[in-house]
Amino acid sequence: MWQENDNSLSVELEFKDFVAAFEFMGQVAELAEVHAHHPNWCNVYNKVSIKLNTHEAGNVVTDKDRDLAEAISQLPGFRDAVG
Repeated sequence: MWQENDNSLSVELEFKDFVAAFEFMGQVAELAEVHAHHPNWCNVYNKVSIKLNTHEAGNVVTDKDRDLAEAISQLPGFRDAVG
């Protein structure tokens, strides 16, 4: 589901409703704190868009991005979302 282009890893997810999308974002926020790496993201109703790149490396994809993307992919809500 993750796509690598334009120096970022990105994914577009669609959930059953706003509450499910927001709950997922809360889970991602906790992971971001654990990984000390924070996404660029957007939420509109039941849709969540996530982009990852490493600012301090010149806005390119690094292992920090790949590690966080893999952790996000393991969340139950990720597997339930339509991407």
